[in-house]
Amino acid sequence: MKALVYTQPYRVSVEERPYPQLEDGSELVLIRIGAAGICGSDMHAFHGSDPRRQPGLVLGHELAGEVVESQSPRFRTGDRVTANPLIVCGQCEFCRQGRDNLCSDRHMVGMDWAGAFAEFMKIPARSVVKLPDGLSVQHAALTEPAATVVHALKLTQRALHLPLAETRALVIGGGAIGLLTVLVLRAWGCRDITLAETNGLRREAAVRHTGCVGINPLETPVEEAQMQLVVDAVGAAPTRQMALQAVKPGGVVMHIGLQAWASEIDMRKLTLAEITLLGTYTYTMDDFCVTLKMLGEGALGPLDWVETRPLTEGQQAFDDLESQRVSAAKILLIP
Repeated sequence: MKALVYTQPYRVSVEERPYPQLEDGSELVLIRIGAAGICGSDMHAFHGSDPRRQPGLVLGHELAGEVVESQSPRFRTGDRVTANPLIVCGQCEFCRQGRDNLCSDRHMVGMDWAGAFAEFMKIPARSVVKLPDGLSVQHAALTEPAATVVHALKLTQRALHLPLAETRALVIGGGAIGLLTVLVLRAWGCRDITLAETNGLRREAAVRHTGCVGINPLETPVEEAQMQLVVDAVGAAPTRQMALQAVKPGGVVMHIGLQAWASEIDMRKLTLAEITLLGTYTYTMDDFCVTLKMLGEGALGPLDWVETRPLTEGQQAFDDLESQRVSAAKILLIP
């Protein structure tokens, strides 16, 4: 089969890889990939900055397609499916608590498991979910990034002192996570949303597709201490500083991006203004299924901001994302 392989920093190439085999007794499902999204973590690997993703790896964990082989009675050949790329043990304390995203023995598709930038991919049946009728494979491939947002905003709502409908929100970053954050906030009743994005193409596209207010924070600094909720969907030193500058006393900062792994933050303001700073990691299986249902019901809109490209043009897609030459917040690769 053909697969897009990360070969060295800033290089991916289409290679022939063995057709995946389903081992006896493993209850695996083999999926013909219909669409797979390029994630920010794939870009980190592309940069050579993620030690967990080494050259020779097939990246990609945002996926949907159809079943071609199954060892599980739950799935038949031809079923249209997506898959939770977190492969968890189901037995540790976190799995027993329903917090399987924190599983102490978890694996991840496209990290330590061959990913979805390929014609076929195998995965445990317990990670596979059937698509709602009427939801396209391309839109279903957004389930994974959208579930990340759903999980983050569920955590956020527990910490907020106001309902989302009464909350003034700032979202930093107009990539897929930032754009999906605006859409989920809107679906859950929030109307006063500002998006801060320096890339003019992405900012204009986000405003057009979501109706939020868009600003370039390099030209229009965010208002100080005016937001009850700030979502940092970038996670760099300047955006962390921006988030703490913008949040009101008693407000919430949800840190969802991870462009830089460490940086200084204003701990004095965090303490004296009683700011709640939250981190988030992926989603639970329940979040994943809730998100898929939302997509099937059209709760996040027409999703016409997604761009598709052939898998064979993967290098160009990565290059275009790297140089910010595209307005699309999400590029899907089609094998």
